[in-house]
Amino acid sequence: MDYRLIGLFSGFPNYRFPRDIAKRLSEELTRRNNLVFVSAWPADYARNDSDSAGMHGMFEEFNIPFARYYIIDNRMEASSAKQLLHEASCVFLMGGHPGLQLQLIRNAGLDAAICGATAAVLGVSAGAINMSKRSLDTKESPVPYDGLGLVDITVKPHFKLEDRQVLSTLLQISMELPIYAMEDDSAIFIAGDHISYTGLIHETNKGKIYPLSQGSSLL
Repeated sequence: MDYRLIGLFSGFPNYRFPRDIAKRLSEELTRRNNLVFVSAWPADYARNDSDSAGMHGMFEEFNIPFARYYIIDNRMEASSAKQLLHEASCVFLMGGHPGLQLQLIRNAGLDAAICGATAAVLGVSAGAINMSKRSLDTKESPVPYDGLGLVDITVKPHFKLEDRQVLSTLLQISMELPIYAMEDDSAIFIAGDHISYTGLIHETNKGKIYPLSQGSSLL
């Protein structure tokens, strides 16, 4: 492909890609040499090994395997991590704790390697949160923080419309910052100037919430 695919995912509670998401990944990820995961639990090595194997298995299920996959966490030297990111076919920012993931990235100086990579960059849950220019982790604080700046939209993963407390928080924040509240098994894809999405996503803006309809624009 002659552009970089960006994908933001809410979460996959069944530990498998929905078929429409798998189809898009199969079409776009034509170069499958190195898949590089970036942990959001940098010190939990057993969890990282298990989760990275399981997530690569989600690709394998739909015949999208990579030749090799790696996990960047506290075990890896910064120089090795940068080299892996440089050689990656796809970078996948994992779910977990957004603050710990961003700390790992910034302490190792991986920001530029991720943002400047020619590889596809995907993020789920915490990873999707951190991809934004202005990121938001409502579990920690209602105050947005500076994310990686890969995309100029702010997302809230694992959204459930019936969770009135979270909804109230998002509506308050949306007076200053529009937020796309993503239900699980949803995705936002950005490829060049084209933005598309699948699944249930709601826009919160100026204290109101709107369900996105298929074919509507996010920007």
